[in-house]
Amino acid sequence: MAARVARDIPEGACVNLGIGLPTLVGNHLPREREVFLHSENGLLGMGPFPYEGEEDPQLINAGKQTVTVLPGGSTFDSAQSFAMIRGGHVDLAILGAMQVSARGDLANWAVPGGKVMGIGGAMDLASGCRRVIALMQHATKDGEHKLVATCTYPLTATGAVSRVITELGVFDPTPDGCFRVVELAPGVELATVARLTGAPLI
Repeated sequence: MAARVARDIPEGACVNLGIGLPTLVGNHLPREREVFLHSENGLLGMGPFPYEGEEDPQLINAGKQTVTVLPGGSTFDSAQSFAMIRGGHVDLAILGAMQVSARGDLANWAVPGGKVMGIGGAMDLASGCRRVIALMQHATKDGEHKLVATCTYPLTATGAVSRVITELGVFDPTPDGCFRVVELAPGVELATVARLTGAPLI
């Protein structure tokens, strides 16, 4: 899934990687493609995860995982990092999600009745970045829909998500309230996707 997202990242893009699955994307970027990975805790020019034994505890991403910094990378305070996000200077945010609606609404910070850790930077990223891709599992372990007609979890942002990538394929929300099937993962049938999706497919 992370490798598939990496294919969608254009040359020269400034990209924020959210917590969870999105952190894996940096490991799949071709070396010859210049992409600037951003972390909202104040890092631009983030590289792949370090090898075991080469970790620097002072270099972490927003999920508190140790990372590397590429030559030319920079660190700065959180206020400047969020000024970049809110000012529209981050081209793409790749975020995890609990639910995405067929119109691109995003819910990724709280499950009703569950433990609430706080929204963090997700609201700023979803609203301030020029494009948002959701990288997520297609359904819950119990088979409940995560790609839905209308989100039932607390919203992070409305109409923010332009593409959803799951283990079953690539799907684009539409203004008509349907998910457009861009491609299916190898061996996945459309009937399986339809059964596990809580909104119409086109």
